[in-house]
Amino acid sequence: MKNFFFGLFRAALVLALATAAFLNAAAQSPFQFPTANHTLLEKDGGEKFFVGTVGNDWTSGMFGCVRSHGQQIHEGLDIRCLQRDRHHEPADPVLATADGVVVYYNPYSGLSNYGRYLILRHKIEGLEIYSLYAHLHEKKDGIKIGQTVRAGEQIALMGRTANTHEGISKERAHVHFELNFFITDRFSEWHKKNAAGQRNDHGDWNGQNLVGLDPRLILLKEAEQGSKFSLLDFVRNQSELCRVQVRAKNFPWLKRYAPLVRRNPLAETEGIAGYEIAINYNGLPFLLIPRATSEMKSASRVFLVSVNDEEARQHPCRHFLSKKGASWALTSKGARHFDLLTY
Repeated sequence: MKNFFFGLFRAALVLALATAAFLNAAAQSPFQFPTANHTLLEKDGGEKFFVGTVGNDWTSGMFGCVRSHGQQIHEGLDIRCLQRDRHHEPADPVLATADGVVVYYNPYSGLSNYGRYLILRHKIEGLEIYSLYAHLHEKKDGIKIGQTVRAGEQIALMGRTANTHEGISKERAHVHFELNFFITDRFSEWHKKNAAGQRNDHGDWNGQNLVGLDPRLILLKEAEQGSKFSLLDFVRNQSELCRVQVRAKNFPWLKRYAPLVRRNPLAETEGIAGYEIAINYNGLPFLLIPRATSEMKSASRVFLVSVNDEEARQHPCRHFLSKKGASWALTSKGARHFDLLTY
């Protein structure tokens, strides 16, 4: 009998240690998969993880310039469902990717091509990150704005809601998952001024006010580096598309993403006249440098300083730049992007 109870104690201790190790590992990883589908980590697992668009292979469900022959951006991952109910509808629980707070839920599938979607806010290494989960069947009962959720907690049920004409078939059922930066809390005001007559059903949570990172690369880098993974380092090491100087000194991004601002002693001494901003191909500002008047290269409010030709050639889908001969210029879309950022 004594050996029996000792065996139970030892089994319980092993289980407790294993559970603690798992929880500790989870705590060390900023992000978790938003469903039980982890096949991204398998060799050649892309086809089992991603859902492609109609008539295209699974790569069109990835993040980046993967739509319309590389000319259209897709800012998230379309993650294939694993579970079906008796009607062959998707039944996968959708899980919070990290500890966070519920900041928005759109319950009306007809008001967005995302259908019903939910957004969480996370604070990681001094950065505000927003995860978005789209095409939901419904959010979990009890989930409400302002509620704190834990990583891995169920927040919704996968669906296939959308307002697009073609809809989403049962076979293509998926959750669209994004990791975003929030551009400005002045978006509604900016939209009213710059998009007169256009509806804005989602206020500051309009998709135009979110700029995304590639979640696939983050999840893979986490799996490779474990506790050594740094989101801040990942962001700071984005490939540069171009660099722009703006004559703006006070815009929300500077405060919200202060770890991305690099000190400049000259500007601190002479005073700040504007900022030099490096963006990646999706428009994410990952480096901001205050510039003194003597360092500003133009009197224009927005001035293109430099372009990474190879990056611009490989990733044209945001159409921020145009080239005539040997000269690059910001397009109207590029100028609009920086106008929103610095509004």
